Amino acid sequence: MAYKITDECISCGACEAECPNNAISEGETMYVIDPARCTECVGSCQSPQCVDICPVEAPVLDPDNQESREALLEKWKSLHPGEEPKLD
Repeated sequence: MAYKITDECISCGACEAECPNNAISEGETMYVIDPARCTECVGSCQSPQCVDICPVEAPVLDPDNQESREALLEKWKSLHPGEEPKLD
């Protein structure tokens, strides 16, 4: 399941720099997450970096983009060819 950013976003930009998949970008009124690039940080980190860094808890799981851990890891591998994933 990818994350999405809610209306709680204060557009501070902290999450954009922390995303290991470059899935976060500045939208018209707030930051947005590209579900095609979001792996919930599976393959990169122990926890979702956008959630960890956000001062207002704007990133939440997106029920419209549900994926298994295996699917998230495969997505990560396609985004980071030749790299070894960090597995918990």
